[in-house]
Amino acid sequence: MTALVTGATGFIGSAVARALLARGDTVRVLARAGGDRRNLAGLDIEIVEGDLRDPAARARATAGISSLYHVAADYRLWVPDPAAMYATNVEATSDLLRRAADAGAGRIVYTSSVATLGIPKDGSIADETSPVDLAEMVGPYKRSKFLAEDAVRALATEGLPIVIVNPSAPVGPRDVKPTPTGRTVLEAAAGRIPAFVDTGLNIVHVDDVAAGHVLAHDKGGVGERYVLGGEDMTLEQILVRIAALTGGRAPKIKLPVGAILPIAYAAEMFAKLFRTGEPFVTVDGVKLARKRMFFSSAKAVRELGYAARPVDEAFKDAIAWFKASGALK
Repeated sequence: MTALVTGATGFIGSAVARALLARGDTVRVLARAGGDRRNLAGLDIEIVEGDLRDPAARARATAGISSLYHVAADYRLWVPDPAAMYATNVEATSDLLRRAADAGAGRIVYTSSVATLGIPKDGSIADETSPVDLAEMVGPYKRSKFLAEDAVRALATEGLPIVIVNPSAPVGPRDVKPTPTGRTVLEAAAGRIPAFVDTGLNIVHVDDVAAGHVLAHDKGGVGERYVLGGEDMTLEQILVRIAALTGGRAPKIKLPVGAILPIAYAAEMFAKLFRTGEPFVTVDGVKLARKRMFFSSAKAVRELGYAARPVDEAFKDAIAWFKASGALK
């Protein structure tokens, strides 16, 4: 009985792989040749080399599996070629899930995102039922994940044994890239954030998200989706909390979102002209900051037995890992 985990070299995927190993599962991962495998070091796993967008790699990875945790995604808030993101997040995802079912996988857990959920205009907390449509999705990443989740739900109606999970903003160890949220924690811990905007996130420990994946596999309803979140916090609260943990000073200056947009446009133009990679601030990221991304995990608590630890533990573990890895000096 083999569980395939895609995205296991990444942040959430590596936590899922560890959670499965901890309960005695046999774990196979799909990893690109030459990719960063620090998160796989020391793990007793089978590695299938290949790119998720390669049909042959998808065939090799799914052969003989008993379950699939499809965590991999192209997660960038700025991308010079959106077509590549759609190819990974939508097209490759649909084919992978079909191949897994054809190979005999009895349960498939698909990692979506709270980015696909609606944000109520009345300021109430969002959940799995909050209405939204494609026109409200800001940027290629959110649009690709929205379309991917639509495709995954369609597969579930065809009879594929799929459960969907929607993690919020994970924080914790092994954020090698780091993710946008992890970068905020890193920069705040280093004292490099001089100001903030009025926005908010739902922060959760990455290991709780991984535990939620396993619970979804074991207890989730086919075709259902579950928010895996933790604590709703404004950006100001996040920065104050990190400053308290590091002995630093939280910024006092609050800027309107509109003041950041010109900087984001300039940063993206510079990145395109000089091919410097993802800019330090993105237009889509600034636009997303106009809304507080607050979510309820009540359904996962009620139906799966999901639980999230205090958010300070997530910040402490992330800061400790950034220090140990040399990212925070």
